[in-house]
Amino acid sequence: MRTLISTAFVSLDGVVEAPGGEPGYRNSGWTFKDVEFLPEAYDIKEREQREAGALMMGRASYEAFSPVWPGMAEFADYKVMPKYVVSTTLSEDSLVPDWGDITILRSLDDVAALKETEGGPIIIHGSAALNHSLSDAGLIDRYHLLVFPLLLGAGKRLFSDTDKDTQKLKLVEHEAYANGIQKNVFDVVH
Repeated sequence: MRTLISTAFVSLDGVVEAPGGEPGYRNSGWTFKDVEFLPEAYDIKEREQREAGALMMGRASYEAFSPVWPGMAEFADYKVMPKYVVSTTLSEDSLVPDWGDITILRSLDDVAALKETEGGPIIIHGSAALNHSLSDAGLIDRYHLLVFPLLLGAGKRLFSDTDKDTQKLKLVEHEAYANGIQKNVFDVVH
């Protein structure tokens, strides 16, 4: 069974919207403009690319990443690995041709079936709405969170506000950096 890992830059108050920049969001680019850059705080991002067996995202994140990531040297490992886009509306003819093998999954049942296959971990980037659905369905196995010492107020949240039973997490790795960023890796207790 494959491990489904959600990875995110998140503010202390849970916002994940526009960490690198995105039009229309008041605090767009908050990860780079509001916190001193320390390379060691981002080591987990390189490790994720080396260890992942596949990349997953929702439609909106796919549409944001696919025109840019295929040509970026820092995402070269992602270019060659299988990608899965969870969407009920994305069409096959709208997939980019230069980003390797891309499969559209139409439902959470498709995601659950994918988890039952052989292969390395599946890493989810961006995709706030997809994270909500996957978490609420109990499909996420691990969280890789870089928590920024910022309170952003409004914005898309990593976690849904669905009224559900408590979901326990086990802290398996953590580190605090001089710029205030905290790395927190949690396994979901199933």
